[in-house]
Amino acid sequence: MEVAIILIFVLGYLAITLEHSLHLDKTVPALIMAAVCWALLAAFGLTVYTIDDGLYPIFEEIMHEGVEDVHAAKLLAIEESLLHHLGKTAEILFFLIGAMTIVEIIDLHRGFEIIKRFIKTKNKRTLLWIVGILAFFLSAIIDNLTATIVLITILRKIIPEREERLWYAGLIVIAANAGGAWSPIGDVTTTMLWIAKKVSVAKLVEYLVLPALLCFAAPFAIASFLPAFRGEVSTQNYEEKEIYKSSATMLYLGLAMIVFVPIFKSITHLPPYVGMMLSLGVVWLVAEYIKPLENYDYETKAKFSVHKALARIEISSILFFLGILLAVAALESLGLLFNFANWLDVTIPNQDVVVLLLGIGSAIIDNVPLVAASIGMFNEPMDAELWHFIAYAAGTGGSLLIIGSAAGVAAMGMERIDFFWYLKNISWLAFVGFIIGAILIMAFKTIGLYEPSEEELHAFLQLQNTSPIK
Repeated sequence: MEVAIILIFVLGYLAITLEHSLHLDKTVPALIMAAVCWALLAAFGLTVYTIDDGLYPIFEEIMHEGVEDVHAAKLLAIEESLLHHLGKTAEILFFLIGAMTIVEIIDLHRGFEIIKRFIKTKNKRTLLWIVGILAFFLSAIIDNLTATIVLITILRKIIPEREERLWYAGLIVIAANAGGAWSPIGDVTTTMLWIAKKVSVAKLVEYLVLPALLCFAAPFAIASFLPAFRGEVSTQNYEEKEIYKSSATMLYLGLAMIVFVPIFKSITHLPPYVGMMLSLGVVWLVAEYIKPLENYDYETKAKFSVHKALARIEISSILFFLGILLAVAALESLGLLFNFANWLDVTIPNQDVVVLLLGIGSAIIDNVPLVAASIGMFNEPMDAELWHFIAYAAGTGGSLLIIGSAAGVAAMGMERIDFFWYLKNISWLAFVGFIIGAILIMAFKTIGLYEPSEEELHAFLQLQNTSPIK
């Protein structure tokens, strides 16, 4: 039956990767895959495990607590495991819902118009670096997908010629993915690692900001000498939208409250989604009472309602994450990921090579399940080099292909970027940046920068001893 579950996972995964060819939203196979995997687990009473110096069957502990029937104990173990994984998944989902809502509130008040007005140059090379730097830092705050959408929207106002704009859009994908890799809120994968207590905010920034910066800067430096970025843009047809009285307030408040979330966690030690809910509440409160326009009546207020922002959230993306994370959790509960990790250790003893392959693989396969799988595969201490390397590889490896990241898919859809055009013109630049950043990470490892302190090891052991499932 384990083979059947693996087969269902592979078929579901294949349907996800062929989303555009099948004309089927990837959320559909993700949800079906998750439900069927767990249904088979329960229907056949399979043994589920937790990792405790190896695989430990949960039902044995339940039997020690007084349940005598083996089948009943296995069903209780499956329910306990499912609730455990659902809790971890819900933390990620509520965090994303909060962040996405704040971004939509900012957009309702045209806060991003403030950023648009910073760009005045007509020089192609200067414009390239401006949008690249904006993408790198903005993606670390509002996530790489949103940063890509915002900046391509800005480019449409500055560069009306699509052929000129394609180059900028392709390089924005590289910068946005690099910027998201060193921030706990910049990419779904780094958020997952942070919430799973695999990385801390301080160490993530300390270890990855320089490799991510190189991953962004190297391709941009090379691109600066390409013919596509010589001279000036053809026209400057920039029709500015009206900026509301509330635009600047909501922009700076929204960004500040998102940045506040890691600070809140470090102070209270509560899960990150609690801080995000607090931040959303504060932004929502201000949005209820702020007046964007002079003539602000009941009808106008509905235009800026937070309920409208909530309606604009991509619920399909949230459900996709739910499905894919629970499906990977089913494989983890069966011990398959742990066994696969052991097989990798034997087959490819060098972990750096394994992580590099994961990064390259994320250009073909969605990086969310890859990182979810890696969390279940490895049992390294918090802030071990492995976790930071995974965060970097999964975040930036998606830039190698236009379909390899959410930012790339968004750019592809907005600008109708051809897969093979990107492969020919942008992929090699992304690969150069990816490898240079990876070399720096491996150099840091060589000099011992990633070695955890005794305090960090002690904290990791305490965390293991207080795990909800033993």
